[in-house]
This record gives sequence, C-alpha cells and structure tokens, in this order.
Amino acid sequence: MDPQRVLQYLAEVEEAAEDVLASKQQIVDLDTKRNRNREALSALRNELSDAENVKVCLGNMFIKFPKSKTKEFIEKDQEQLDKEIHELRKGLKVKVNRLNEIQGKPELRGYNLSPLSSEELSAVNSLLNR
Repeated sequence: MDPQRVLQYLAEVEEAAEDVLASKQQIVDLDTKRNRNREALSALRNELSDAENVKVCLGNMFIKFPKSKTKEFIEKDQEQLDKEIHELRKGLKVKVNRLNEIQGKPELRGYNLSPLSSEELSAVNSLLNR
C-alpha cells in the first residue's frame, strides 16, 4: 500500500475523531453551564423575596438587577443552551457515522433514534388506555 495514501487515511481519521471529541466536549461544557443556570433559578425561586435586587456576574463585574429580570434572562439563556445542545447532539450523530464510514466500520444500529414528541406520546397512551 502506498505510504502517502496511508498517511492521508490516518489524517482523515484523526480529523474526524477530533471533530467528534470537540463536539462532545462542547456538549459537556454547555451542559455544565445549563446546570449552573438551573441552580441559579432554584436559588432565585427559593431563597429571595421578589422585591430584592440580585447581583449578577457578567464577565468580570457584578451588576444589580431586579429578581424578575434576572430570572427571565436566565430562562432565555436556558432555552438557547437547550437548542445548542440539541443541535450539537444531532450533528454528533452525523460526525460519528462519518468517522465509522472512514474507518470502514458499519453504521451504529439504533443510534439515529429520536424520542417521541409529546403529541406522539399522548397518541400512543390514548391507544393503550382503550
């Protein structure tokens, strides 16, 4: 086998694997941020009165905001994080399949499954409850 071709093959595999690992790390980082936001929302709900202002760290400074605005800001951030994580997970499936294709491995079975939507789940439940 041609050494140049082997080198090119190894470079393709390495690039695809790095792409998969980078996406996985990005998902972990976003999920960590999402968990911190969840903790902050819980603290806002349980520990402070609605009349209080809260200190929010933005970059390297703290700013006082009304509790309601802070909660709204964090909830919007949560929605954005959920969207980003969902898109990354969808893209990760494609990247893993590409890596397997390059390596000559078969496509993962059951890996492209997606959960039932709430409408689909309610339809299934209504059929089962008859």
